[in-house]
Amino acid sequence: MPMPSECGVVLSNFVTATNPWILEHRLFAPVCYGSDTTRKTKEALKTMILSIEPYGIYIQRGSLIPRNKGSPNPSADCCSWNYVGCDPSDRVTQILFYNIHTPFQIPEAVGDLPYLNTLDFNDIPNFTGSIPYSITKLQNLEILRIWNTSLSGPIPEFLSQLKNLRYLYLGYNQLSGPIPASLANLNKLQSLDLLSNKLSGSIPDSFGSFKDGEYSIFSLDLSHNQLSGGIPTSINVSSIDLSHNKLNGDASMLLRENGAEEWIYLSHNQLDFDLTKVKFPKKLKVLDLSHNQIHGNIPKQVIKLDLESMDLSYNQLCGKIPFGGNVQKMGAKSFAHNRCLCGPPLPNKCN
Repeated sequence: MPMPSECGVVLSNFVTATNPWILEHRLFAPVCYGSDTTRKTKEALKTMILSIEPYGIYIQRGSLIPRNKGSPNPSADCCSWNYVGCDPSDRVTQILFYNIHTPFQIPEAVGDLPYLNTLDFNDIPNFTGSIPYSITKLQNLEILRIWNTSLSGPIPEFLSQLKNLRYLYLGYNQLSGPIPASLANLNKLQSLDLLSNKLSGSIPDSFGSFKDGEYSIFSLDLSHNQLSGGIPTSINVSSIDLSHNKLNGDASMLLRENGAEEWIYLSHNQLDFDLTKVKFPKKLKVLDLSHNQIHGNIPKQVIKLDLESMDLSYNQLCGKIPFGGNVQKMGAKSFAHNRCLCGPPLPNKCN
């Protein structure tokens, strides 16, 4: 009979700490077979749990609920537990911390989990400290999410060393300072989400190198920050959200006939350019330019688009609203509070 895996006990505590149901019921820990048993991994997982315990949490060892089953199974292999993912060799590749309401920080030992491709910290209001440099040792990491926590300070430059990173989600935190231009060096990145922080300064010119992959779109979300200045002229991605910032100047580079853009959100900025001569991207589905200083006329080409949503309200636009396509379906609110727009769906007729 195989010996109980120490890793199983550590992972049991690890997941117990993230699951209020388990803490409440205080069940017994399962014996786990077949898990990653390397010494470094076991010690790293221990350290991650101990980083929580000093703050007054008494973590009981608990039975875990296996995937797709509604009752605890004390004999379940830890690779079948919720919130822990393993590869075919039973090496831990995915770990999720969520809904922790006591002080929590990422320990340096996270770098001793070399097979991790997903690291997720979600809904942790008392997050303390910063992202440790040791995370750069996770060269297999593809997804890093620190979401809805109290993480503060600047975005570390060293994140650009995670060369296999595909998804970087740092939204709903307290991050401040400029956005590192070096993030553009993440050649495999497909999604960069920094929304709802306190980031300032300009959007790095290097972000113009972001582009859709052969089989994927690129998504860039920098909304709800304090970014200022202009938009890099070479940006050409499928989904871009720069709304609720202090950006100014021209944004027409995002409105080009052969552009990749399908979803464009630029509302609540200080953008000022002539809409008359733009050529809307053929694939455009959503366009929100509301609450800016955009002037000129709405191009007739807009009626040829298969639009799902469009909002041009609160600008300085003039002239007759093009009739046809999905334009009138957008409703009067999408064109309201402009300088002199007229025609359906607005009630005021054109002279």
